Amino acid sequence: MPDLNYTLAFEVKKELADRYFGFRKIIEEDTNAYQQNIITSALELENKIGFDLVRLYVLLRDNVLINDLFKITGLGKVLFYDQYITKSATIRKQVLKDIHVHGLTRKWRFQNMFFDLYDSLEKHVAEYRQNILDLAEDRETIKEEINLFYQKNDISGIMLFLRGMDGEALGSSGPMAGAIDTDNIITMEEKMRIQPPQPVEKILPILSPIPPAKEIKKELQNLIDTAFSRQPEFDPKKL
Repeated sequence: MPDLNYTLAFEVKKELADRYFGFRKIIEEDTNAYQQNIITSALELENKIGFDLVRLYVLLRDNVLINDLFKITGLGKVLFYDQYITKSATIRKQVLKDIHVHGLTRKWRFQNMFFDLYDSLEKHVAEYRQNILDLAEDRETIKEEINLFYQKNDISGIMLFLRGMDGEALGSSGPMAGAIDTDNIITMEEKMRIQPPQPVEKILPILSPIPPAKEIKKELQNLIDTAFSRQPEFDPKKL
């Protein structure tokens, strides 16, 4: 009954393929989402945290003060810094122009602008750190999905089974019937093996949390006072 054997073999193979590729598609979709979220987090790092830092740099305008800011906050290595941005009046005006300016005196306006920017930086660092944690959890989920996938799908076993069914469906007989090229199967399995995506810490920088301004107000105030005293011509109101 070759026709019946062929039909049964086709149905079994279709069921195995649907299960295999259905589960594999879920993993691939989750991996694509993970990689897209990596890109989104990288853009947020640059557009939010990077922009906050650049604004603080143009207020401080001094390498020593900028390094002190990173030491005080525990943020780590100085990010998104180029000396040119602290020297250019055009850049300063451009990056600070949309900030709400408030305060009765020039000193208060300078101080308020600094603390507003610091609060924004703290918020964006916290959001970024949460995104990193979420990405790490997403990768662990993908790894678990891959492990479960291989528990339920022994690729070598499936291919051996399918090759055997092909031999039966074709009515082969004799000592060479159903002979399996195991080396070819192993090579195919290696090509089809799903690898988990790169860990987020190998792609994006891991930032330490920075303390609220009220917890390091004295240290920040010293930075503000020093930076302000060196810029007698600067008034945020005139931006």
